[in-house]
Amino acid sequence: MTRLILATRNAGKITELHAILADAGLDLELVGADAYPEIPDVKETGVTFAENALLKAHALARATGLPAVADDSGLCVDVLNGAPGIFSARWAGTHGDDKANLNLLLAQLADIDDAHRGAHFACAAALALPDGTERVVEGRLPGTLRHAPTGTNGFGYDPILQPEGYEVTCAELTPAQKNAISHRGKAFRALVPVVRELLARTPQAS
Repeated sequence: MTRLILATRNAGKITELHAILADAGLDLELVGADAYPEIPDVKETGVTFAENALLKAHALARATGLPAVADDSGLCVDVLNGAPGIFSARWAGTHGDDKANLNLLLAQLADIDDAHRGAHFACAAALALPDGTERVVEGRLPGTLRHAPTGTNGFGYDPILQPEGYEVTCAELTPAQKNAISHRGKAFRALVPVVRELLARTPQAS
């Protein structure tokens, strides 16, 4: 069975991609970065989601000799010219402080009318092979930003993004509803034909 590495220590991401690959009939052994604790995390020094995803995927593929998948995602606000973008997780200065990031963004948009509060979650997913072959796909979840957070599900900016066609925020959706429309889910599903093509051409033993 081919082993595929996903560059994450997030069990939820691994479960999500595994389900998508299984639904597509791809018989793969999917493991996370925890399966290779000796390999350090890669610094995300790219200036786009795609660059950061490729950095992580190539680093794992080179270090293990196995195909690797990585993703990078964030919130892109129209009136901020796509910011916070790749800085979404550390917008307020400290990586992973969801509350501070959200509060800072809301303060920056306090005077922006509803008509100009368009935004989208974006995700780039990359597959890299040990020989340097690479592919990148993207997924988006468009919507508008609320003036105050609503809902307790999800994380990050979920409580303020209202997806297009919905009357609730991402944080008010059930996990199943969110997975069906999420930017990462779309990117992972777009990756399926790429995985099928590249791994059939260059199979790797586990």
